Amino acid sequence: MRMENQSSVSEFLLLGLPIQPEQQGGFFCLFLGMYLTTVLGNLLIILLIRLDSRLHTPMYFFLSHLAFTDVSFSSVTVPKMLMNMQTQHLSISYKGCISQTYSFILFADLDSFLITSMAYDRYVAICHPLHYTAIMSHGLCVMLVVGAWVIASACALLHTLLLSQLSFCADNTITHFFCDLAALLKLSCSDTSLNQLVIFTAGLAVIMLPFFCILASYGHIGATILRVPSTKGICKALSTCGSHLSVVTLYYGAIIGLYFLPSSNSTNKKNIIASVIYTVVTPMLNPFIYSLRNKDMKRALRKLLSKKTYSSY
Repeated sequence: MRMENQSSVSEFLLLGLPIQPEQQGGFFCLFLGMYLTTVLGNLLIILLIRLDSRLHTPMYFFLSHLAFTDVSFSSVTVPKMLMNMQTQHLSISYKGCISQTYSFILFADLDSFLITSMAYDRYVAICHPLHYTAIMSHGLCVMLVVGAWVIASACALLHTLLLSQLSFCADNTITHFFCDLAALLKLSCSDTSLNQLVIFTAGLAVIMLPFFCILASYGHIGATILRVPSTKGICKALSTCGSHLSVVTLYYGAIIGLYFLPSSNSTNKKNIIASVIYTVVTPMLNPFIYSLRNKDMKRALRKLLSKKTYSSY
């Protein structure tokens, strides 16, 4: 059945962030700055990894894909939100909304799998250093990334196809800044029990399972480090793992709290704040947490800047 025949709604209205009109300008500048930081920071990571041969390792292979995913993830929602704030043109077409939902789920799931792959890479590097090269072969790295794309695409397609079968009647107002799947299900006048079941079961596979794998990886890393009585090594590992886990907790905590542990007294404002955390804040923090604090990345950046300075003379 064709998608447009399933709904009498031709467009939706995105109400955006719950802020006062006089605050629009300040929040517009804030989110524009965060978005530009996300895009430029992650593109810089991709450029440095491409140009420096010493960064052609499994960890940076995953990092380059994570950087691309973060740029795409933010670009799915933030530009539309900024345009709505600036122009007050709140409408989005039905097909545009469905497409945004698909892209959002795709890159959210892909982000989850790539962060898990990076955690596994660190686990092998620290807990099994002698077998690192053999285990983390180029073939395995490519297989993990391709598998992440395939599973994320299939999951996003499943949710989108089920969503396209629903009917939307009179109410077309989405109290959110993007076409969130949960918000769309609330507007539907069809039975959404199957959609809710798929959200829960697929979410266990693409969100909860990777989250527990990440915790297990860093748990083994912590246990391995504590066996070695080296204060310097412990401090370094705690600094690295602690910063990684802080972003992981922020990202997964917001998603789990929003979709898997919804509170009965949770307000729409709290849900939007949680969405901002994992759609805007986390992609912006990833370049700083995973790479720009990294010694190898700093060396590659200095090398790039020295080349630019030399060529300008």
